[in-house]
Amino acid sequence: MKLPAALAASVAAATMMLAGAAAAKDFRLGLITPPNHIWTQAAENFGTDLSDATDGAHSVTVFPAQQLGSEAEMMQQLQTGALDMAFLTVAEVSNRVPDFGAFYAPYMAQDIAHAGRILQSDLALRMLEDLPAKAGVVGIGYGMAGLRQIVSKGEVTSAADLEGKKLRITPFKPILDFYNLLGAAPTPMPLPAVYDALANGQVNAIDMDAELIWKLKYFEQADTVVVSNHMMFPMVGLVSAKVWQGLSEEERATITELMKKRLDECIATYIVKDREWLDQVRGTDTAFIDVGPEFFGDVPAQWDEIWSEQSSVLSEMRDTAAASAE
Repeated sequence: MKLPAALAASVAAATMMLAGAAAAKDFRLGLITPPNHIWTQAAENFGTDLSDATDGAHSVTVFPAQQLGSEAEMMQQLQTGALDMAFLTVAEVSNRVPDFGAFYAPYMAQDIAHAGRILQSDLALRMLEDLPAKAGVVGIGYGMAGLRQIVSKGEVTSAADLEGKKLRITPFKPILDFYNLLGAAPTPMPLPAVYDALANGQVNAIDMDAELIWKLKYFEQADTVVVSNHMMFPMVGLVSAKVWQGLSEEERATITELMKKRLDECIATYIVKDREWLDQVRGTDTAFIDVGPEFFGDVPAQWDEIWSEQSSVLSEMRDTAAASAE
């Protein structure tokens, strides 16, 4: 039986509305940083942007502070499609795609602004193209935290004072290799456990950025802050490749545009704020020493020797960094 034209049009419109309602989704986005961290705020802002851009059809619920597990666990959830999105350290990605370890080359970035230029280079963006096949995720773009510093119990005047110290690190191989070469005792530890571990002597020092040294008051448990700026600490915005396959081209374009905007904003924020946070810590009673590559002796060169065999892009990234230096 043939439907009248007006009725057929109504049925078609209703079908489209139902399809749209079925496609509407509350995406889940996980990260390890606390609620007041710049990464978490960027994720929240992205969620607001996406809801506004889709008139509420899509939304994002952000799960900070490892609520969904460690970064390794969240990466597994992304690969299976159990988690939609995440802002993860590039170090976690390097566990699955070793080329990304090149971002941690010691003293590749002259300063925080130079780190931002490296992360927005053609090489860095090209590396994201490998992620769907090699890691089961789609890389949207990069954010970052500040350059790495060292917070230590006890006086530090040379690298020798760090030898044997139990030093908390983010649990990834590029950072582990750096501190093993230095002769410290690198101790992987999740972020929420760091303050108490430093306070009770479970660790004697930590590798950390200025934001968290200030905001989480790690300086209260320290005698010396070594301002070394020895390593970048990039973040990458990811979408599950399985989730990505189920999105329309328009949805992919909207997510890419809005997430990339907030990731770029994250980089711009750190370029301004990193020095401010360090200056605030300098205003406390904690002792400071400012050091450069010479403080670490042959360690940066030895790190490059190890990682030139693990990351095929290390040399090219050093060249990219040199080309964007000022």
